[in-house]
Amino acid sequence: MNNLVLAFVGGLTPLLIGFIWYSDKALGKAWKKEIGFVDDGSQPTGLGKIFLFSYLFGVLIMFFIPSVVIHQFHMVSTLNGTEGFGQEGSVVQQFYQDFVQQYGGKFRTFKHGVLHGTIAALFFVLPIIGLNAIFEKKTFKYIFIHVGYWAFTLAIMGGLACQFYTINH
Repeated sequence: MNNLVLAFVGGLTPLLIGFIWYSDKALGKAWKKEIGFVDDGSQPTGLGKIFLFSYLFGVLIMFFIPSVVIHQFHMVSTLNGTEGFGQEGSVVQQFYQDFVQQYGGKFRTFKHGVLHGTIAALFFVLPIIGLNAIFEKKTFKYIFIHVGYWAFTLAIMGGLACQFYTINH
């Protein structure tokens, strides 16, 4: 799958999971209680803007997630800028091509991406949401509702990235 297509399709993941996660049939009622939401019966406004930005932020995350879940991505980062990298026939380019041929598929499974997406949520998202929540005097329940959402979302996005992302130079 083309990486750009993956970013734009995978960018829907936070929005789609959010529809379910924050619905009243899942954790929506608990979340609304935690934020002090009062249903006055009026129709929400600005949903188009909310959904548009949710999607755009999801696309940005999907562009970033391969660098978190795909180990081979770091080889490109390490060699980028090295003299000869990207030049057919150079020693460094041959080294890179040999590396990708031998190890390019290692740890490139949906399951592995899920693992690293979940790790990213626990060691990156949890502290960020936790810090914000503490200063906003929110409860641990509030933190775990959001971190749970991001753990599940990043797990799926990580799985998609590992399964379908291609490393090109």
